[in-house]
Amino acid sequence: MFKGHFATGSITGTGAVINVSLGFIPTLVRIRNRTSRIRLEWDDDMAAASGNKIVAAGTGTLITAAGISPFAGTSDVGAGFTIGTDSVNTDAELLFYEAFGEE
Repeated sequence: MFKGHFATGSITGTGAVINVSLGFIPTLVRIRNRTSRIRLEWDDDMAAASGNKIVAAGTGTLITAAGISPFAGTSDVGAGFTIGTDSVNTDAELLFYEAFGEE
């Protein structure tokens, strides 16, 4: 049984860095671009700004820049994660996310 935090949501891609506020720092994040069918997954054993990427054709690769990072938050934005400028984050495309965190 999972004990901890869980959040889902959607956001519109911008092509620029996006901070997603959850109220916790996740240990696992999955993003799916509904428009282009690109997926990106990150967990806390991976480096910041990285991710396992799967494109619409099914090809997978590890990216090491412009991916997903934990975000500690600021006085204006709560803790969560950052979506980098990888092609999963394309301007005006719909992104779905799932984020899991430990207690």
